[in-house]
Amino acid sequence: MRATEHEKEDSTMASKESRRVDIYWQTVLQSTMNPRPDNLVTNDQWDLLTGEPGGVDYLETDAAGIPALWAVPHGTAHHGPALLCFHGGGYVGGSMFTHRKMFAHLAKAIGVRALSINYTLLPQGGAYPRPVLEGVAAYQWLLDQNIPAGRIAFAGDSAGGQLAMAVQLMARGQGLPLPAATMLISPWTDLEISGESLDYNAGKDLIFNKQWIIDMAAAFLNGHDPRDPETMPLHADLDGFGPIYIQVGDQELLLDDSRMLAEHARRAGVDVTIDEFPEQQHSFQMAAGLAPEADDAIGRFAAWARPKLAIT
Repeated sequence: MRATEHEKEDSTMASKESRRVDIYWQTVLQSTMNPRPDNLVTNDQWDLLTGEPGGVDYLETDAAGIPALWAVPHGTAHHGPALLCFHGGGYVGGSMFTHRKMFAHLAKAIGVRALSINYTLLPQGGAYPRPVLEGVAAYQWLLDQNIPAGRIAFAGDSAGGQLAMAVQLMARGQGLPLPAATMLISPWTDLEISGESLDYNAGKDLIFNKQWIIDMAAAFLNGHDPRDPETMPLHADLDGFGPIYIQVGDQELLLDDSRMLAEHARRAGVDVTIDEFPEQQHSFQMAAGLAPEADDAIGRFAAWARPKLAIT
């Protein structure tokens, strides 16, 4: 494991551009506490956080019955390496559209296509294991497009980070080869809600509170054991997993989710990198194209991922 922190300079003050994430999360929280069913901020305005990458085409497709969206940077090969992306949103929000620009920035920086899927959310019956099953089906579909596992990387933020790991566990159980690498943004991995950062970062995190996380975990698990080693990353045997790169903001309630996953993977012999970014909020990479911290984070992912996907 190569554990690092985002390089600290004389000043760790976040840029004013990155503050748009702070303001957005505050607005989401207010909208959630006082919901307007026809205009929840979470989905209607989420994509406004991200700058348009340019030079990327978008194509909706059907991935084994799962709605999906290709982000295709100009000049990428049709059968070249690809990303399989899982959006965040606590299994209650987000979509392939809310995250299309962030994953397109990542795909463009690496030089690959990115496939984002619209897995079923809780309001539509998306409790465990349905999103995981849909993720495995989409992965099998991607393999069926003649893209070998060694040229596929997974990416996911928040709940999508948990899903990126759970899909690999289920895929391995079905005998599928695992992807070459995994990139995780503020992954939500501790569904037991045991991390100490849930308390010491209270008041710093502008979107979450502990009870909200407890409620979302219970809804997603729907009675399933959060310690199930076959499905829950923090308790699973991670043997055979490719390298993992985790990025997380140091203001997050879910900070320890990243730290615990990194430590668990390291003990399993997995090559792990974790970067903690000072003064940054949950999934701050959503400000890619507009905030220097987000662009730096995307660049770090790209530099790490290219050799894993044999891209020179």
